[in-house]
Amino acid sequence: MVSGFATPEGTANFAKRQSKVAKNHFKNFSGLSLSSVGIGTYLGNPDDATDKMVKDAVKASVNSGINVIDTAINYRAQKAERSVGKAISELVESGDAKREEVFISTKNGYVTNDGDVNEEFWVNIQNTLVKPGIIKSGDISSGYHCMTVPYLQDQLGRSMKNLGLDCIDLMYLHNAAEGQLQDVSKEEFAKNLKDVFEFYESQRKNGSIRHYGMATWECFRVPGNHPQYLSVFEIAKIAKDVGGQDNGFRFIQLPYNMYLDQALTLKNQGDANQYTILESCINLGIGVFASVPLMQAKLLAPNVLPEFGNLSKPSHRAMQCVRSTPGIISPLVGQKTPAHVQENLDLLSTPVLSQTEFSELINKLSS
Repeated sequence: MVSGFATPEGTANFAKRQSKVAKNHFKNFSGLSLSSVGIGTYLGNPDDATDKMVKDAVKASVNSGINVIDTAINYRAQKAERSVGKAISELVESGDAKREEVFISTKNGYVTNDGDVNEEFWVNIQNTLVKPGIIKSGDISSGYHCMTVPYLQDQLGRSMKNLGLDCIDLMYLHNAAEGQLQDVSKEEFAKNLKDVFEFYESQRKNGSIRHYGMATWECFRVPGNHPQYLSVFEIAKIAKDVGGQDNGFRFIQLPYNMYLDQALTLKNQGDANQYTILESCINLGIGVFASVPLMQAKLLAPNVLPEFGNLSKPSHRAMQCVRSTPGIISPLVGQKTPAHVQENLDLLSTPVLSQTEFSELINKLSS
């Protein structure tokens, strides 16, 4: 078990050690120095070969200047978390990194089996969750999602064990609106969310997690009349009611790239829809991580994004747009093969665009 959590001093020391990255590669959020590119661990088969690729990719990324790592308990049926855990353990044991230098997030909510147990999915769920009474009849939504406190408590324990950590920097509730609002009213959802935040606050107090947030797909990127729409201001108020001014709701995750650009362009938040979700999060002091920055490789096709700033590779152009967007801390890019890992790491020496440069680029892309 690796002890500790990401700290201002630790992440600052990590940033100072990186001699081959751009000076503004690290962004300061909530006192932490966080890399402007993060590693995601979503895709891949639940097999040993992928385990090794993910472990090696995480180690190579950290050794090259990335200290933001994102995973989830349902990614590759718990094996993604275990791969991250092995990588962190080996990095700490070798002295290549310290626990307090690396920011690690995971997600709970989706019902998942165990890829290391040779059982059919629902047999495994029955044996590990239903028979012990962790999940009861009616707890699982039609979207295979569960956000009851007993379930989340069980999953947090499993995540900590998978990761080999005694504290997780950021715990997301995973696609809650998308997984629940087809079955429950907005009022019931808000009540359930309050219960979840109370649980997360209790886990902050006992030192199991440092922060919590919501990893999402649609709810922050759709108009206010959409069935799955959520107001980040209302969610922040729930967190404040539960945890006070110093509550732990500090991050969200959403899809964002130059194709799925609603976070930047759609004013759907606040009274009279005054703000985009990114503007709202800046106002609220909430950090945003971007998923699918490459649109699951669709933005890698030739001529989708024009060349700019001497960035000839489509992956670099796509990530540069995302990492330079005001309000975004890091794009979370999935990388496993050595060639893809190295290609993504090559971007770290390129400075993040200034706000003026980013605005000029967006105007160019829009014209």
